[in-house]
Amino acid sequence: TFQRQLQQSDCQNVLMKKVFDTHMLFLQINQSAAALKHIFAALRLFVGKFPSAFFQGQADLCGSLCYEILKCCNHRSRSTQTEASALLYFFMRKNFEFNKQKSIVRSHLQLIKAVSQLIADAGIGGSRFQHSLAIINNFANGDKQMKNVNFPAEVKDLTKRIRTVLMATAQMKEHEKDPEMLVDLQYSLANSYASTPELRRTWLESMAKIHARNGDLSEAAMCYIHIAALIAEYLKRKGLFSMGWPAFLSITPNIK
Repeated sequence: TFQRQLQQSDCQNVLMKKVFDTHMLFLQINQSAAALKHIFAALRLFVGKFPSAFFQGQADLCGSLCYEILKCCNHRSRSTQTEASALLYFFMRKNFEFNKQKSIVRSHLQLIKAVSQLIADAGIGGSRFQHSLAIINNFANGDKQMKNVNFPAEVKDLTKRIRTVLMATAQMKEHEKDPEMLVDLQYSLANSYASTPELRRTWLESMAKIHARNGDLSEAAMCYIHIAALIAEYLKRKGLFSMGWPAFLSITPNIK
């Protein structure tokens, strides 16, 4: 009924955000497996009808959806895991088609970011989650229509990167009683994403949470200053802020 209004400004509008948030609410409140099946079907329809809401303009909607679907990939119900994995595969495929079969760069970035957040928030990464990653890979291998393009390779690369993050997290779990070692591992993971500011920021935020939990408030503050400097540097390169990271030198020389 409101398709025209929802499609205004390439689907980047207040009404779209409200409709999307309502869909997300269904995933954020505990549901039965039967209800989830219908929610996933509604989301498939929604993404199919309004792809530019997710793959164009701001990445907020894409990120939120990736986060909630990944949470369902860790669900205790096998049928829900399978449904969530199928929806995630459909989502990545839509991204690929939207980009004229060039790449899935947005969903790739947002999924890695969501995994990084979920590790800190919900402790994902066990056999249930690994099972979901295997289902997604199977979809990629068996998709005949995508056989002659690089989409299956991109999906495999993404699941491989997710496993790398999960392995690093498993190491972190071993050292959870050793806050210094834990933060060292987090720091090396943050550094491995130096070329992807959004992911580096995610891991620095995760580090800040651990420091704050341990009562190390000056260390947590240092993480937040680094995040601020990262954003300042990004804005400088965009021509929106003149200073960049040197704006924070008066607070700490460590910002270099």
